[in-house]
Amino acid sequence: MLSLVCLVSLSAFAQGPATYSYQVVRAYPHDRTAFTQGLIYADGFLWEGTGQNGQSGVRKVKLETGEVLAHRPIANQFFGEGITNWGRTLVQLTWQSGIGFVWDRASLEVKQQFRYSGEGWGITQDGKRLIMSDGTAYLRVWEPGTFREIGRIPVTDRGRLVDNLNELEFIKGEIYANIWQSDRIARISPDTGRVLGWIDLTGLLSPAERAGTDVLNGIAWDAAQDRLFVTGKLWPRLFHIRLIKKR
Repeated sequence: MLSLVCLVSLSAFAQGPATYSYQVVRAYPHDRTAFTQGLIYADGFLWEGTGQNGQSGVRKVKLETGEVLAHRPIANQFFGEGITNWGRTLVQLTWQSGIGFVWDRASLEVKQQFRYSGEGWGITQDGKRLIMSDGTAYLRVWEPGTFREIGRIPVTDRGRLVDNLNELEFIKGEIYANIWQSDRIARISPDTGRVLGWIDLTGLLSPAERAGTDVLNGIAWDAAQDRLFVTGKLWPRLFHIRLIKKR
């Protein structure tokens, strides 16, 4: 006979992940020319990694106005991707070059380059490890400093692999991941890879604002004030949102 604990677990599995909608707390200006690939909040500022060959780099942005306070480009052959903070640095991936950059956060000067296999999409960290996405259903775990792969996390929803994992953010013990070409964010257990919840951000931009933009992409969390920020590639606005649980 199945135990009560097992029955509860099976019931939760059959029901599936929790679902969330959102409430906009505040909207901020966002540079519509920024092809946002990575986004974090640290030191009271937004730090943004941008993509497209010839337009890629990292930038320090004033949240309230969207003003770019500092910007450093990378060479034209590189297509910039996700960024995360590690100590006093920023770690940035590139798409298909197999090259990553470590930036000094104070000066925005490159301190180091490193190599990795496959594509680079998003990257985050949990205080102990770097966690990156490559567009597949597997998150790769790296050792900070050496960038050596030390594990992989298969991401699943009710037993099925979830691919197109893109920009990442580590929030309160969970990995949040944009799903490329969708308006959804997955909340993922870093221990099991199971999707714990789905956030539907449909309608953040009006149809008029959405014209000429690209996909939802960019998640940042202000840990001190518990604020969740989201934006997209070439979006005119960045949003502070509050999640509303539907189920």
